[in-house]
Amino acid sequence: MVHGGAGPRAMTKAQWACLSEALVRGYELLEHGLPSLHAVEAAIRVLEASGLFNAGVGSRLQLDGVRRMDASIMEGSHLGAGAVAAIERVRHPISAARLVMEQTAHALLVGRAATTFARHFKLQSQPPPTRAQQCRAGARRPRGLSRHMLRLARDMAVRPRRKRRTDERETVGAVALDRTGCLAAGASTGGIGFMLPGRVGDSPLIGSGVYADDESGAVSMTGLGESIIRVAVAKEITDRLAWGSSPGRAAQVVLNKLVQRVKGQAGALVLSADGRFTIKHVTPRMAAGYWGGRGKPVVTDRFK
Repeated sequence: MVHGGAGPRAMTKAQWACLSEALVRGYELLEHGLPSLHAVEAAIRVLEASGLFNAGVGSRLQLDGVRRMDASIMEGSHLGAGAVAAIERVRHPISAARLVMEQTAHALLVGRAATTFARHFKLQSQPPPTRAQQCRAGARRPRGLSRHMLRLARDMAVRPRRKRRTDERETVGAVALDRTGCLAAGASTGGIGFMLPGRVGDSPLIGSGVYADDESGAVSMTGLGESIIRVAVAKEITDRLAWGSSPGRAAQVVLNKLVQRVKGQAGALVLSADGRFTIKHVTPRMAAGYWGGRGKPVVTDRFK
């Protein structure tokens, strides 16, 4: 299962094709007996490299004109997890997150240290944003946090969404179940429009944007990160799976809570340990899809 974000805008044909490709790439690895972790990373790398979503080379710029990205990945057998936040100039943040999980004793690396870590392992880089890209994003390069940055970030946070000067490309993510019964989940993002430098959302936070446990299920979230963090959505959904709820029921109850308690906006991929799944969203649309190897991948931007 993969997603390319939740919001009001319809999915483009190019995004549909890219999500379909990501599903095929991930499933091929499962079909060849590789672990679900490999499938999740491979699917997300397709989306990061496309430039069609707010992740990897398509990531938004923060208000100082810098592209900082977040990602996390988790496997359900040993609850292994790795994440990076505010990483720069890396083409595939999801691979950096996996290296944190497998090559360190840590769960999260941030900022320049995360970028240095990725360079140590010679991960593919991406060029810095051009001046034209910075101008289109309304970026400024003053020293420190300026009054302009603070005012713009505040104004855009409270302005009705239809008036925001930003596109609707969104976070990407994936979940998978392999033939051994091991679950995995991941997410990668460039954040939101008009971010203050250093802003971090839910995607690199284990239990908020991503969670996987072979005893319950796997979840990958997309949407307004600040609201997802406040409810710790991914962990609450997997807890409800462990208590016996169906994926559809667990996701709907927690997403309803998100709306009622913090006026949140989000969508979720949910995959249970026994292979049941759902795609739920409380936004007008969610670009997402699933494939179990039969027929053609199912990709759309509206799920009931």
